[in-house]
Amino acid sequence: MRIGIIGAGHIGSTLARYFVSAGHDVAIANSRGPETLRELESSLGTKARAETPARAARFGELAVLSVPFGRYREAPAEELAGKPVVDATNYYPERDGRYPDLDSDSTTSSELVQRHLRDSRVVKAFNTIPWDTLQDTPRTGGEALLYGVPVAGDDDGAKRCVFDLIEEMGFQPVDSGGLAQGGRKQQPGSPVYGTELPANELLPRLS
Repeated sequence: MRIGIIGAGHIGSTLARYFVSAGHDVAIANSRGPETLRELESSLGTKARAETPARAARFGELAVLSVPFGRYREAPAEELAGKPVVDATNYYPERDGRYPDLDSDSTTSSELVQRHLRDSRVVKAFNTIPWDTLQDTPRTGGEALLYGVPVAGDDDGAKRCVFDLIEEMGFQPVDSGGLAQGGRKQQPGSPVYGTELPANELLPRLS
């Protein structure tokens, strides 16, 4: 699969490493330009390349959005149209500025991302597990002890695609529901945010 990653921080670069190791082709971008990603590009090998956000979005059959939430409107909607987009962002008011609709809980950050990417199929994932756990500990031993990764979305096909990627990585996807219900269960301050739990322990926190 061709995967575009917009955002080359801890989560974006960690996912890129997993994806290329699984045989996927990756284009990764940040806001500062591909020339600032040459070291990362080189470390990822021949199946990865640094691009602009628009080109990474165009390249991917699936895309990952891993930028500060306050910059979500910079995601190239036209290039992402028709594609599954993994929303790995989190809303932090002290960093992103205040969003009254989020502060009042009348909507979720992923619903705002979906509103911006109106022709994409947004799936919330990779926003709850600590990035170093994601990087260093894909499995704890045995299927029943795989770390769980919550996944929320309104499109079953897009969620299935994300489930498959998570399983390839050695984690276990845990369905948290749709973007509204599931997004609330995954946001900062929720019982699953910042946790590193086997899927069978994570699931009760999502109920």
